[in-house]
Amino acid sequence: MPLLTGSFDGAGDGSEGGLKSVQYGGLINEDVMQKIWDISKIPLPLQDMISTDDAKQEHTEWTVDELQAPNLSNAVADGHQITTEDDSAVGNRVGNHCQNSIKVVNVSTRARASDTIGYSDALSYQLIRRQQELRRDVEAISLSSQASVAELTGTGAAVGKAGALGSWIKTATANATGGGFDLATGLTTTPTATKAALTEDNVRDVCETVYQNGGNPNIFMSGTSVIRRFSEYLFTSSARVATLMSDQGKSREAAAALGSVNVFVTDFGVTLELHANRLQQADASVGDGTAYNGYVIDPEYLRMAYLTGYHVVPLSKQGLSDRRMMHVDWTLKVLNEKAHGMIAAIDPAVPMTA
Repeated sequence: MPLLTGSFDGAGDGSEGGLKSVQYGGLINEDVMQKIWDISKIPLPLQDMISTDDAKQEHTEWTVDELQAPNLSNAVADGHQITTEDDSAVGNRVGNHCQNSIKVVNVSTRARASDTIGYSDALSYQLIRRQQELRRDVEAISLSSQASVAELTGTGAAVGKAGALGSWIKTATANATGGGFDLATGLTTTPTATKAALTEDNVRDVCETVYQNGGNPNIFMSGTSVIRRFSEYLFTSSARVATLMSDQGKSREAAAALGSVNVFVTDFGVTLELHANRLQQADASVGDGTAYNGYVIDPEYLRMAYLTGYHVVPLSKQGLSDRRMMHVDWTLKVLNEKAHGMIAAIDPAVPMTA
């Protein structure tokens, strides 16, 4: 049996018939770098900017409240006697359901014993990679319009789901109707939205509504294509916000060509940082399934809550394999939906307009 498939003239000079002509699969020890190169980034933009919290039950609750609108008729006579007046007000009790998310790996004993490229133990490698994917799943789901679902324990009729950010926001929205938390059912609902281009008016209108309600958002987050459209628009004559600059002088330092805008200052003191989130997916629940929601966020009023944090559970061994399950029981706490805004169903293929 030949050691090589293909010819070899021993020249070692890269000429025809050299080692480069040896076919794949021949019995030579290939020169393979012992590292796996991966460009799938781990950062989780939403989760990295908000706090975490505990959930004590499958359905975790909190209270929202707000100050009453200024009363322009607030005047009484000197010596006024209090009779039936009562300005006391209590907040509303809202909540979200927890959601179980898992990843399962199954690695054979032979795979674990083999000399593999880039890692020493196939099981450990799979656990690390799948747990990273699990965290990315939670990020993407949180930024969708998924409505909350109460799990019917033991029946299998309904799997519990956390209400995502897009299903909570109902006060400061553009291109959307419905949605929000229903006090009668204790659930959030998916809004109805028609796919449309992002507009500057939409952004300003949503920011104004949030500001009027007492919010102070500082983040605009959406998919990468939407953020690109936003940045490109701000360089156009329609926006008249960002302008190209050319500094001329005697400095010989390297010059930077600025081709993007990452901060947008609106009225009302609202300054938005534009955050492209590569994990945010086109929202299948709104538009035609190819549109993205754009979120105006105040991170102070969001929490990622865990009934059970990320952990690994050994599963029963089946023959010549080892099995593990990665699990997290989580939900999103939108502490006050009026602190946030949403431009729903943004068409990423259409340029932003005024």
